[in-house]
Amino acid sequence: MAGTCTYSCDTATQTLRWINAIVDFLRPYAFLMNAHVVNFFTDKLWEAVDKEWMDCLRKEPVENLLLIPSGVVQDHWPASLKDFVLTLRSLVFPREQVDLKRVLPGLHVISVNSVLAQGMNMKKKHEVEVLSAVVSSVADSIRAYTIVDVGAGQGYLAQVLSFQYKHPVVAIDACSHHGRITDARAERIKKHYAAQMRKSESGNWRFNVPKTITCRVMSIDMLKALTGVSPHKVDSEQLRLFKKDHTEPDGEKLDSSCNVDNDISLVLAGLHACGDLSATMLKTFVDCKEVKAIVSIGCCYNLLSEEGMDNTESQCGYPMSSGVKSAGFSLGKSSRDLACQSAERWRSLEKDAGLHNFELHSLRAAFQMVLYKYYPEVMITSPCIGRQGKALRRRQQRKVESPLHHKPITGPYLNSNRKESCPNIDPTDPETDENFGLAIDTDASSHGISSSKITRCEGPKSVESYALFEKYSQSGLCRLGLKALTYINLHDIWNEAEPFAELIGPYWSLRAAMGPLLETFLLLDRLLFLQEQGSSLEVTMLPIFDPEVSPRNVAIIAKRNITQI
Repeated sequence: MAGTCTYSCDTATQTLRWINAIVDFLRPYAFLMNAHVVNFFTDKLWEAVDKEWMDCLRKEPVENLLLIPSGVVQDHWPASLKDFVLTLRSLVFPREQVDLKRVLPGLHVISVNSVLAQGMNMKKKHEVEVLSAVVSSVADSIRAYTIVDVGAGQGYLAQVLSFQYKHPVVAIDACSHHGRITDARAERIKKHYAAQMRKSESGNWRFNVPKTITCRVMSIDMLKALTGVSPHKVDSEQLRLFKKDHTEPDGEKLDSSCNVDNDISLVLAGLHACGDLSATMLKTFVDCKEVKAIVSIGCCYNLLSEEGMDNTESQCGYPMSSGVKSAGFSLGKSSRDLACQSAERWRSLEKDAGLHNFELHSLRAAFQMVLYKYYPEVMITSPCIGRQGKALRRRQQRKVESPLHHKPITGPYLNSNRKESCPNIDPTDPETDENFGLAIDTDASSHGISSSKITRCEGPKSVESYALFEKYSQSGLCRLGLKALTYINLHDIWNEAEPFAELIGPYWSLRAAMGPLLETFLLLDRLLFLQEQGSSLEVTMLPIFDPEVSPRNVAIIAKRNITQI
């Protein structure tokens, strides 16, 4: 059974105790959370893990490996391994969707109609329906006049809050294309409601159409200035200030004071505001008294800036709280990447999909050996080839209906005269090699190689698998713009890696189990930051989405106490 969280975060003292327990647990396993799985073979990463653990897990069915991030252990495992998994899981913030009506009395989640839901997939519809109800409830409870949707994307949340819940909304997003889509959708929705109004002859109907601002939020001062825009007073001059590219050093400076009308109170809302943007929202809430409440759901921890690591700026996304700063616990990019792993997504994978993902990791790690041996100058650039294996699998799946069939291999060497076109891989793909695998390919249920007869987490062991590695290497080199050398011996590389390929599944499963704990740590840092402000704020942290649908489901909700409003 999975471990049960025994910690509380109702007060700053309790939250700090939880944080310190996580730090104490993580320190001995820094080698695991800071590792790059692409270097699995080159650095022999499995040797750093308890040999008894690896000997046990290499024989384990893949279905059991996929349950490790959820805290599920097996009776026959070594006691130390069971203790690791269960203790880790006991420190993770619970993700089961909370009973919203119980914790937010009076809240009523309204199903989004087909007009408002246009363009939303099932995940987005679920998120918008729940979050819009929560934000509306919070806004009503503190008598907020305006909601500011930060990182609004295509405006789904903003439009539901405007048209369905009748709140004035300002939608901020860095992408001008998103802004145009938001405006166009809003006009179509407005026409629909106007037509409905005419049919019902209900008289005057005042529309709250969200006002869009295209601006990349770079600082607390900028967001504070943006919150000063009233949705009923937006004119061309105001928008001109915000539609400028503020990344220019000589760009027009925004007024950093929070010049909001005294009779207007604001709520900041962020649905998966990426990286530092969620942290900036929280800091703006603390710093700008006219912002009466905030509802923040973070995302993309891999994009967080870290004090003392990537830069020395004081406005980094991590750490935020004085408590975590005092702990002096550095994360680094690999750990922040790892925080994006979802136990729910791992658990939902079918066996074939899990095996496929482990195989992709083995191919990428073996390709790293090619780069290490033949292209050492490339290694200093931390090369990223994106969803290379997934793209390759899709092409092969289109060609055959059964297990992979390749053209005969003419020899052990990669022929540089062979004309192999670059695979159709999006060069702007934001995914990194560290996230290449389970975090991405969660919808895969059918792949080119059939794994139905494999019960253990075995690495690819066949002529077909070598042929796949050869193609993977060719398209990987092409993706990196590297010329294929005539003397590259892929057979030797694969023969060296193949005996240890079956260890990637166990290793990656143990490492992924740390993902939910690292996310818990980052969320508690943000929560503690608000709690450290004292009794002027009411703060809570709730899992508001179904984690099977939306794994990033934890909302930080904070309000100024009634005496402060």
